[in-house]
Amino acid sequence: MKIAVFSAKRYDREFLEGANAGRHTFRFLEPHLDAETCSLAAGFDAVCVFVNDTLDASVLETIAAFGVKLVALRCAGFNNVDVAAATRLGIAVVRVPAYSPNAVAEHAVGLVLMLNRKLHRAYNRIREGNFSLDGLLGFDLNGRTVGVVGTGRIGVVFAKIMAGFGCRILSFDPMPDSSRMPQGTEEVSLDALFAASDIISLHCPLTPKNHHLINEQTIAAMKPGVMLINTSRGALIDTPAIISALKSGRVGALGLDVYEEESNLFFEDLSDRIIPDDVFSRLLTFPNVVITGHQAFFTRDALEKIAQTTMGNLAEWEASGVCANAVHAS
Repeated sequence: MKIAVFSAKRYDREFLEGANAGRHTFRFLEPHLDAETCSLAAGFDAVCVFVNDTLDASVLETIAAFGVKLVALRCAGFNNVDVAAATRLGIAVVRVPAYSPNAVAEHAVGLVLMLNRKLHRAYNRIREGNFSLDGLLGFDLNGRTVGVVGTGRIGVVFAKIMAGFGCRILSFDPMPDSSRMPQGTEEVSLDALFAASDIISLHCPLTPKNHHLINEQTIAAMKPGVMLINTSRGALIDTPAIISALKSGRVGALGLDVYEEESNLFFEDLSDRIIPDDVFSRLLTFPNVVITGHQAFFTRDALEKIAQTTMGNLAEWEASGVCANAVHAS
């Protein structure tokens, strides 16, 4: 098959070509797939896309007219695809449901440790010859209550790591499976989790029901000084609401690997430009906020698994027109 790979970086080319072994013809394209770039899909059988590509009904209609029959996602989430429109247009959508839950979970734990022990501030101080400990006070994780929202593969790994620190684990999931969670995990309502947790980490897909799950009302129900971690999808958090909570001290620390308006920022080098997003720029002013650029997935193990699963999806669909990792309209 001829496949247009959008949002392609050097590492995408390296791992996809390594897993391809000459079976398919790739064209690697740096731009995101959206209404302005969808003409680049002309002449291809499939498009291979990532988290910040936009496949709404209009884009899907355009690429369908070009003869595209398959959308291959290089990620687990599919909130950026109008799956109902794809189904109507006869375009199959496949994804990578699991690549390395350890990669994302470990990154979330890294954010917890950095925020708690102020490692980002300590690093910069030492480089400037400042060895003062003022402002670097943290707390023992042992005995703290950690709320895990979403108990899929990543949430389970995160919970197990935090349990290893001696934390009390609370979990919430609309479809819970307590058998995989660490011993002693307490399944609770979302309200109870918000009220009791010292640290809350989000590990759930973005759906219309949980858009802005973290908002002014839910923040008000949390413990004063709560630490929030989000390595899932940016739109789970109402950013202006979280900024207000940081200013008031209601939220004591915030770790983000995702951001609601990240599509024009993340995965690009903007170091020589002024960032026009005032909301994002305001987040950067807080000393108790750590932001990484959607890199939680970014390990060699994960990229190898993403490439292998993507190749398997392409082969399965090409051979039979169906795929076990297909996404279906609800």
